Amino acid sequence: MDAFLISTGIVALAEMGDKTQLLALVLALRFRRPWPIVWGILVATMANHALAGAVGAWVTGWLGPEVLRWVLGLSFLAMAAWMLVPDQLDSTDTPASARFGVFGTTLVAFFLAEMGDKTQIATVMLAAQYHAFYAVVAGTTLGMMLANAPVVWLGERMTRRVPIKAIHRASAAVFAALGVWALVSGH
Repeated sequence: MDAFLISTGIVALAEMGDKTQLLALVLALRFRRPWPIVWGILVATMANHALAGAVGAWVTGWLGPEVLRWVLGLSFLAMAAWMLVPDQLDSTDTPASARFGVFGTTLVAFFLAEMGDKTQIATVMLAAQYHAFYAVVAGTTLGMMLANAPVVWLGERMTRRVPIKAIHRASAAVFAALGVWALVSGH
C-alpha cells in the first residue's frame, strides 16, 4: 500500500505545472470535449507508466542492491532539483491536427509528451525502489489523473489559483527526502 500511496502523491505533486498538465489545458481549450480528453490521458498514462514500471523492475534485477541504492538515492536528489525548474509547453508539443479525433489526438500527444518526463522517470525510480510494479503503475497513473482531469474540466480558472511554485517546492522536498532516505537506509 505504501508504494501505491507514495507513487500517487509524488506524481500528483510532480505533475503540477508540468508540460503534460499544460498540454491537458491546451487540449481542453482547443477541443472543449472533456471526456475523450480524460480517457486519452488515462490510456496514454497507463501505457507509458507500464513501460516505465517495467524498466524500473528490470533495473532492479540488473543492478545489485548496493549500486541500486546509490542510483536511486542520487536519482531522487536529481529529481528534487529538476522539480524546481518550471516546465513550458513547446509549440511542437501541441497536436497539429485532430485527424485522429479528440481521443486519438490526446492519446498520442500525451504518450509522446510523457516520454522522458519527470513523472515517467519518477515511475521508473519508484518501481525500482518498491519492487511493486502494479502498485506503482496504478499509483502514478492515479496521480496523473488527479493532477490532469481537473485541469481538463476547470481549465484556466484552476491554473490561476494553484500556487505552482509552492507545489514544485513541496515536490522537490519529497524527492529530496526520498533520496536521502534511500542513501542512508541501505534499503
